[in-house]
Amino acid sequence: MISEEIKNKYQLVIGLEVHSQLLTNSKMFASDGSEYGNSPNTQISVITLGHPGTLPKVNIKAIEFAIKMGIACDCEITRLNIFDRKNYFYPDLPKGYQITQDKGPICVGGKVPIKLADGRNKEVQLNRIHMEEDAGKSIHLNDETDTLVDFNRAGTPLIEIVTEPDLRSAEEAYAFLAEIKKLVKYLDICDGNMEEGSLRCDANVSVMLKGSKEYGKKVEVKNMNSFRNVSRAIEHEHNRIIKLLEEGKEVVSETRTFDAATGKTSSMRTKEDLNDYRYFPEPDLSPVVVSDEWLNSIKNSMPVLPRELHKKFVEEFGLPDYDAGFLTESKEIALWFNELCTKTKNFKSASNWLMGPIKSYLNEQNLSISDFPISIDSLAELISLIDAGKVSFTVASQKIYPEMLKSSEDSPNKIAQKLNLLQESNESSLKPIVEAVLADNAAKVAEYKSGKKGLMGMFMGQVMKKSQGKADPKVATKLLTELLQN
Repeated sequence: MISEEIKNKYQLVIGLEVHSQLLTNSKMFASDGSEYGNSPNTQISVITLGHPGTLPKVNIKAIEFAIKMGIACDCEITRLNIFDRKNYFYPDLPKGYQITQDKGPICVGGKVPIKLADGRNKEVQLNRIHMEEDAGKSIHLNDETDTLVDFNRAGTPLIEIVTEPDLRSAEEAYAFLAEIKKLVKYLDICDGNMEEGSLRCDANVSVMLKGSKEYGKKVEVKNMNSFRNVSRAIEHEHNRIIKLLEEGKEVVSETRTFDAATGKTSSMRTKEDLNDYRYFPEPDLSPVVVSDEWLNSIKNSMPVLPRELHKKFVEEFGLPDYDAGFLTESKEIALWFNELCTKTKNFKSASNWLMGPIKSYLNEQNLSISDFPISIDSLAELISLIDAGKVSFTVASQKIYPEMLKSSEDSPNKIAQKLNLLQESNESSLKPIVEAVLADNAAKVAEYKSGKKGLMGMFMGQVMKKSQGKADPKVATKLLTELLQN
């Protein structure tokens, strides 16, 4: 294990390459379906398999999705797009080459703002976002020596989001991936499921002495299927490379694979051993021109982005940054909350319900907010009952809310009336209850008057118990204070 003193001599440098499968109904250059999970080799055609005489055709929807991501990341959109052939052979690449973009990516530059756990903000600079097609999937079964190939994934449209070597810690890499996942889901261009391979990440890792202006030799780490594993792989490489340098050994520029079971990486191939990809323009595809009219129509169709909603929740609704961060983590939650705030002006109370009881229920039932049984109107009515002093939050959350979850037929007000839960805020009705509590606790009253002011909470609890939770806390507190002073 490398000591912190030695690690502090070096600066970690990270660049990420994120592959995002696009949620189109068909593949990048063929009409085959692109749905995940179907039986092997059922979503293929002569075009996918690269049979002689077949011609690809560009999926326009995939281009629109790529442009949307570029707009969201403040990229410059390339107007004349040319596809290239990247020549190499793997069993899961049926044509023997991949159609991609080499010198002319559809999105150039750009940035992605991230927020770190300590509250710091950072803008991660992008190099490019380019389009390409996915390869098939090689399958190795236990105790089998043969490799099976499923071509269903071959030709599925991808965008590759490539950062500059701009990240300086595993935490920053994690935050960047989380922001990318959030963005593609808000844009509805990818489901962001790393376990199913629709979002995949390769990390380029190097270290250099602090104060140096030259980057060290980098290694590329592949085969990471979760944000956590990306962080683990980066940390492993951070320590491994520093150890090599401290021992006076050379860092080999290579591609390595990550083993999630051991938390270690191992060499796959050196960069020097890689074949020349022999890029050249794809002769079977005409250039794709992005006109002003087309670009403007895509811009006009852009959904609200998470950072825009975060800003709205903080600046317009006055919510803490933590609340806004939680509420915008999921597009569905954010939009649900945003609509709820058109029905109530108590934005903090609305946030508390989402972050507390509703979150707990959704987690316990493994549901999304779209399956939540209580309507926005009903929850807004429940909040207004509390705001009007007709019920306490305790009564609302412990007695009315559970009934609302069982049935959506009755309104919160009807449930409160049916269960006799509406708060008593009439002083003349509450005064006998308060007097009885003080009479039953004469010794505590004497202690209170001698200086033990903390007993007020005990008296209040007794009043709530005696009133079966129906006493208005504000009125009860006022009466207690007046009677205890006499």
